Amino acid sequence: MTIEACMGSSCHAKGAGRILELLKKAIKENGLENKVTLAGTLCLGRCGEPGANLKIGDEVITGITEANFAEFFDTRVKKVVG
Repeated sequence: MTIEACMGSSCHAKGAGRILELLKKAIKENGLENKVTLAGTLCLGRCGEPGANLKIGDEVITGITEANFAEFFDTRVKKVVG
């Protein structure tokens, strides 16, 4: 699975850097280093949404924040590849 994190200025201001840190930590803690690849991407075009935007496959997932990160990771990453 490849997760692309938006690195555009809007997502950056909404905490994309912190979400990327949380992703790296969660991937390592769950032993998913060989199953999940992280990449940065330019603007995903969902700048009006709250929180950071990520892309998995063809799906853009909006509104990722520190508050909802654990739920996102458990349901969208860990459950799929773990």
